[in-house]
Amino acid sequence: MKIVTSLSFQGQCREAFEFYAQVLGGRITAAIPYADGPPDMPISDPKYKSWLMHCWLDAGDQSLMGADMDVDWAPNIDKPKNGFDVTLHTDDIAQARRWFEQLSEGGREIMPFAGTFWSPGFGSLVDRFGVPWMVNTVPPAGWTPPAG
Repeated sequence: MKIVTSLSFQGQCREAFEFYAQVLGGRITAAIPYADGPPDMPISDPKYKSWLMHCWLDAGDQSLMGADMDVDWAPNIDKPKNGFDVTLHTDDIAQARRWFEQLSEGGREIMPFAGTFWSPGFGSLVDRFGVPWMVNTVPPAGWTPPAG
């Protein structure tokens, strides 16, 4: 089984996924605009022609899926994303810090990247596309938090 997070945007899906591919070292394997949909699709307004109805990004053995949606057919799409985070885990603290710093560019930090009682490096942020992320460093065996 593979659980894949699907992210929704309002016209920024392609830009967001190109950014995520760059940050995560991934590859977009599908980017299908509404213009390529079947002729009987209910979403036919020309303003959505370049918006993506399906996007897929592979990064290592993980994936993200995404699409562009508008308030006419996806109520609350214009509201802040709430109740989930896309979470990255690695045992490489330098890699975790790079992900955090890159994803934070143009967004906002919620919890700055730092050591915690459960991890040598953790941070949370909302990226410039409004997507919430957590970046976590998996502690090595025998790790204990610094006395503080």
